[in-house]
Amino acid sequence: MTHIHLINGAKPFAHSAGKLNQTLQNLAATCLQEHGLSVSQTVIDEGYDVESEIRAIQKADIVIYQFPGWWMGTPWPLKKYMDEVFTQAHGLFYNNDGRSRHDPSKRYGSGGLLQGKRFMVSTTWNAPLEAFEDRDQFFGGGGIDAVLFPFYRAHAFLGMNRLPTFLATDVMKNPDVPAMEAAYRRHIEQVIIMA
Repeated sequence: MTHIHLINGAKPFAHSAGKLNQTLQNLAATCLQEHGLSVSQTVIDEGYDVESEIRAIQKADIVIYQFPGWWMGTPWPLKKYMDEVFTQAHGLFYNNDGRSRHDPSKRYGSGGLLQGKRFMVSTTWNAPLEAFEDRDQFFGGGGIDAVLFPFYRAHAFLGMNRLPTFLATDVMKNPDVPAMEAAYRRHIEQVIIMA
């Protein structure tokens, strides 16, 4: 049975309560379980044990991250989680950077040990979709994949493969939560269930 570990990296802060991210995490868990998949969850802001998280990621076939965009990246608790869990998992998630003094054909980033595991991002942003896709707007047309490139590469360093990202936009100025939920359910079904 496919096992999926959900990680909610949202944190209530200032004018953002993190409710939408918890709603989407709950929806993912329900949808996956309805389709007979095994699910475990971590809500970073509620605390976590590093060794337990290492085991959860080792057990998972797919890891799904849920987080809001903060200052063009992830919230700091999620980065702290990655720093703690990934670093402690040296020898389990990765051996080294992949290079060898004796074999110059080995390249940087090829030392990951999580080959065959996949990860997916579901992320919420105040920015509207056109801010990501329009070359003349804020993100220069690079889309969410350009914005999250460092996050993606951290997981590639571990040997994981990326599934397509789900992006919920305009979540503060023009929120349509039922439409976001329906779109996320379709995304999960297309990317995980029917894949």
